[in-house]
Amino acid sequence: MRKIVLDIETKNTFRDTGSSDPRMLDISLLVAYDSHTDTYYDYLEDEFSGLWKLLESADMIIGYNSDHFDIPLLNKYYPGDLHQIKSLDILKEIEKSLGKRIRLDAVADGTLGKKKSGNGLDAIHWWKTGEIEKIKRYCKDDVKITKEVYEYALKHKHLKYRDLEGVHTIALDTKDWEKKREASVNFTLPF
Repeated sequence: MRKIVLDIETKNTFRDTGSSDPRMLDISLLVAYDSHTDTYYDYLEDEFSGLWKLLESADMIIGYNSDHFDIPLLNKYYPGDLHQIKSLDILKEIEKSLGKRIRLDAVADGTLGKKKSGNGLDAIHWWKTGEIEKIKRYCKDDVKITKEVYEYALKHKHLKYRDLEGVHTIALDTKDWEKKREASVNFTLPF
C-alpha cells in the first residue's frame, strides 16, 4: 500500500483572512513522505504539478487534522477532488476514541518521547522573512512525527498523550486503516 504522509504550512492565519475556513488560507509549503520510495519531498506552490503526480499514485493520504485542514486547503489548488483518495486523519481517529482533540505535540511527547520543533505561527513568520529552509525543516519534522505516530498506532493499537496530569493511553481501532479502496480521481497525469 502506497502511503503519503503530508503536512502543510501557510502564508497567513485565520485572523488574517477573517474566516475559520481553511480554504481561505494560502499554502507556503507542503512536505510529503512517500512510503513507496521512503523519501521526503517538499513543494512550494509553483512546484505542485509534481505533487499532484505523487498524490494520484497514493493508496492513502495520512495526516494530523488533515481531513479538516490540509485536504480542504490543498483541494483549493488541485484540479480534481482529493477527497476521492482514501485518507486517514490521526486526529479524527483520536477524537473518535477519546471524545476530544489532542495536539500533535502532546501525542508525540506521550507516544514517542519527543516534541515538535516549532509551530505554525513560526512558519508564517519565516515565510514573511523569506526563511524558506526553516519552514522546510520544521514541516519535515512534523511529517516525520506524524509518520512515526501512525506507525506506532498501527503496531500497538493505541497512542499516548502527555498532559499536566501525566501520560494517558488512547485505544484505537486500526483494523481497517490499511484496507485499500478504489479511488476515483480527476487525474492530471496524461494518458
